[in-house]
Amino acid sequence: MKQIEAFVDSVYQHVGGNEQEIQELKDEMKSHLLEAVDELKREGKSEQEAIAIAIDRFGVEKEMRAVVGQLFTTQKIFAKRVLSIAVTIFVLTSIACGVLWAVDDGHRKENLAVAEQIVGMLGKKEAISDDMKQDIKTLVHEKEQIVHVQIYHMDDVKRETETGIHSYHRNEAIPAYQYEKSVSAPDWMLMDLGYDIGGADWYVHMESKRIFPVIPFVFFVGAAIYATLFTIWASINAYHHGRLHMGWILVFAFCNVLGYSVYEWMGKRAARNEWRWRPLHE
Repeated sequence: MKQIEAFVDSVYQHVGGNEQEIQELKDEMKSHLLEAVDELKREGKSEQEAIAIAIDRFGVEKEMRAVVGQLFTTQKIFAKRVLSIAVTIFVLTSIACGVLWAVDDGHRKENLAVAEQIVGMLGKKEAISDDMKQDIKTLVHEKEQIVHVQIYHMDDVKRETETGIHSYHRNEAIPAYQYEKSVSAPDWMLMDLGYDIGGADWYVHMESKRIFPVIPFVFFVGAAIYATLFTIWASINAYHHGRLHMGWILVFAFCNVLGYSVYEWMGKRAARNEWRWRPLHE
């Protein structure tokens, strides 16, 4: 069957790309041609006639080169673009989650700093003067994430059990001062924060907006898009290799890079076994 091998080699002579993929496509074409030759021989054709007819059915060699080259190049470019988009989305999602986490952590530190400033401002004073109230209002107003602040006398809210455990009961006390912004936020974004700083005489309670609850949603959406595109890319490659079936699609979808690594490893192992088998049976 040297004529078939020569024909297949000539078809893929100027096709660029991954050598392993090209070899697999050549093996697939050779297999189809051999099947056609066997079928024609069963119909009574001689081997030479069968080979000539089988090759003729595949078209003129020059046209085959152009068609195969164009298809291979187009599919390769499309697959690369899908993978590039998938990786880009994964990277952008990771960056977005990192930025959101950093902003949320910055807000947490700012809230603590504001509480420390308020407690430091009030010190050991028994009451909050109008000037202090204005300073506190200005301080809180500058922090976009703080929605509501309440300030209590520590003795009004702090309780201690016989075992030395402290608890704070805001609902049983009236705040000495409170400031609430007109800007509201969904309940799932708000977090209650209480500050008992260094045995001070004042207890500061805040309602602050948190970005953290958004992070899992952003990550889930980005990861879902990435996984879908990666599965499409991996499935295209598996289809080109003639090994695509539902099992591999599920492996690509749920195991991602690990699944594709297993697919590649199994393909290489099968190719090595086939190479070892051929000399004994040809």
